[in-house]
Amino acid sequence: MLTNWNIAFWEYEFLSPNWLWLLLLVPIVVFLLFYFEKRKKGEWKYSGNVSTQKSFSSKRIVVMRQAIILTYGIIASLLILALAKPYNWNDHDDSNQDFKDGIDIILAIDVSGSMLAQDFSPNRIEAAKEVAKEFVDGRRGDRIGLVVFAGEAYTSCPATTDYSILKKQIDDVSCEVNIEGGTAIGVGLGTAVTRLRNDSLPSKVVILLTDGSNNAGTISPDEAADLARAKNVRVYTIGVGGTSEGPMAVQTPFGTLLQNGESEIDEATLQRIAQKTDGQYFRAKDEKGLREIYAEIEKLEKRKIVDRHYKSEPPAMPMAFLNWAFILALVTWFMQRYFFKIHE
Repeated sequence: MLTNWNIAFWEYEFLSPNWLWLLLLVPIVVFLLFYFEKRKKGEWKYSGNVSTQKSFSSKRIVVMRQAIILTYGIIASLLILALAKPYNWNDHDDSNQDFKDGIDIILAIDVSGSMLAQDFSPNRIEAAKEVAKEFVDGRRGDRIGLVVFAGEAYTSCPATTDYSILKKQIDDVSCEVNIEGGTAIGVGLGTAVTRLRNDSLPSKVVILLTDGSNNAGTISPDEAADLARAKNVRVYTIGVGGTSEGPMAVQTPFGTLLQNGESEIDEATLQRIAQKTDGQYFRAKDEKGLREIYAEIEKLEKRKIVDRHYKSEPPAMPMAFLNWAFILALVTWFMQRYFFKIHE
């Protein structure tokens, strides 16, 4: 208990608040002490030798006397606060936490062959998976799910608060999945939106990551964006890929081969999706940029409210106030003992 030094009284509540009325007397008493101090002479005698006495100006002596009186007032205030039995709910461990108004989030990740491009380390898909897991680790109380898409889309993990299962599903994401080739942004977004529950949650979010343009699927990106807007789903879109040429994955009759090529991100479409749904579009040109984007989304979606239920009333915690009162009393005693000698 001696390690508690927090005397930010506005952070505390009090079990015996009536004692706090005594705080009104403290400034009155301090004023009276100042009043009588100015009119009493010789009550305190300087106990040092002559050479030491000359090193102090008369103004410094007056300031030291006033500091002692102010210290008396602070000590009295701390003791009164201790008598009021302060307690702090945040320091009380006997509680259960429910995260009201948690956010539903669906991660929609492009797994088309171009995500094997090596302008990210080791490639785009692996970098996207790693950063997505870091994002999941930073959330608490939110239901998060995973949709993957290429030429078609499927739900890899429904929205859940079991993040260990979710991260395992993210680990299993691969561009080798047995779905049609191409990039169906509209289908991927539409699938993600339909996986969000239709209740009164204040925030429903899709984070859609792709490195291409819509060239497959039966739903256009604009139709999917209209659906998201109708369901009050905010969509953050992320375009992944560098600006220069680099090794790209190309499907051939002999398997997936790497050839030099440029990113073909349809930024206009991704910006339009974000704008329609009150989200934002981001461009990630490397791993660092991708991490910064997820960190920005993390800050934008800090909307959950913690509802804490306590099993018992917390105990009074006056020790911080008593600790500081003791320290100040010790300092005052030292000043009186070595600088002044009170004349009885």
